[in-house]
Amino acid sequence: MAGIHIDTDIGGDIDDLCALALVLGWPGAELVGVTTVAEHSGHRAGYVRYVLGLAGRSDVPFAAGADASEGFYREFPLLPKGEDEYWPGGVESRPSPLGDALDLLEQSIRRGAVVCAIGPYTNLALLEKRSPGILREARLCLMGGFVYAPREGFPPWDYKGDYNVQVDAESARVVFDNAANPTLVTLAVTAETALRASQLDALKEGDALARLVATQAEVYAATEHRAAEYAHRYAGVPQDFINYQHDPLACAVALGWDEGVETEELRLKSTVEDGWLVQRVEDDGSPTKVVTRVDGPAFDDLWLRTVTGKQK
Repeated sequence: MAGIHIDTDIGGDIDDLCALALVLGWPGAELVGVTTVAEHSGHRAGYVRYVLGLAGRSDVPFAAGADASEGFYREFPLLPKGEDEYWPGGVESRPSPLGDALDLLEQSIRRGAVVCAIGPYTNLALLEKRSPGILREARLCLMGGFVYAPREGFPPWDYKGDYNVQVDAESARVVFDNAANPTLVTLAVTAETALRASQLDALKEGDALARLVATQAEVYAATEHRAAEYAHRYAGVPQDFINYQHDPLACAVALGWDEGVETEELRLKSTVEDGWLVQRVEDDGSPTKVVTRVDGPAFDDLWLRTVTGKQK
């Protein structure tokens, strides 16, 4: 493939870290760039630098994108509490001009890389406004979009729970209106993935990045209590549940993993109604590839084997 570019709000939920670890461990994958979104003066970019350093990949360019202070967001995107527990040794912010992030995104698009957006779509919308028509050229894989509800046995989320889209609905509308046949990895399928406590021992036996994932997973489990919130209420969620793997699944799809997913091409029309982005299947909608089914356990196993370097 021509490479993959990750656009991330790393430092909120821990699945962004899990996604970067997957891409960095994926055999043959070329990570051509990383941009951050919903920034805190370059602090998320500092997280990216930390991860790339652990992976020995200081060659990968990265840049800080749209800042949370600029008023794009429905709710203010936060950084984790207890940062030193999540990021041992602390993190140094890496601020840079917004134009640097947009330049890096444009460069990745021009070279034919897949851009996998695993945070709000603010950077992509700003790039389209700066360089009209560029999203028509882009190969986009987006974590987000809401077409179908999750299956029975999983949380009954509706479109308002689609964070990446709804936290900056206007940017999402710009992207959906201008992108040419993007791939959407939606909540309905990511609801069937899981980071689990039973995976931690294998992660702890891995390299420095795998061990960081294990560290963050333990901190997250101890502070967020997602097992009580989800595993004890929904039959499809494993009892040792820690967190959903929303972003890693999107990255796997962007990297071409199709053994455990089903995809349908739909015509989607996206409108902002009362501040919320709503998507409907309509004859005059834009062609969109939508992942409609995933083999969750198969993906969870793939993720663990990739991050720990134990590919079959």
